Amino acid sequence: MAKSKNNDWKKRDGVVYSTSDNFEFDLGDGDEQNTLPPQQQNLKVMLDKKSRGGKQVTLIEGFVGTDEDLKDLGKMLKNKCGVGGSAKDNEILIQGDHRDKVVTILQAAGYKAKKSGG
Repeated sequence: MAKSKNNDWKKRDGVVYSTSDNFEFDLGDGDEQNTLPPQQQNLKVMLDKKSRGGKQVTLIEGFVGTDEDLKDLGKMLKNKCGVGGSAKDNEILIQGDHRDKVVTILQAAGYKAKKSGG
């Protein structure tokens, strides 16, 4: 039995059942963006304190690509800074003020990154 490569049931929310043997569910992945190479990424690194209970986070936005690549980049940044954080909605949050370190790490990895107000 050949398995569909995109057979994740969580992505088929709303589909109930099909009796057709030839039914193939289209996940609509056409709107998913391909990840740009690091040299074409234009990342903004800023400090954010809004609605975070007074805690500071380093916010990296402007990433163009898949969620998987965003999470990989976020994981690498969290490891190098030695702190927690999250990566979703084309943004990476790093706990604490690590703007200088994050810009240095991103530039060393070939990304276009700059600090900006926030």
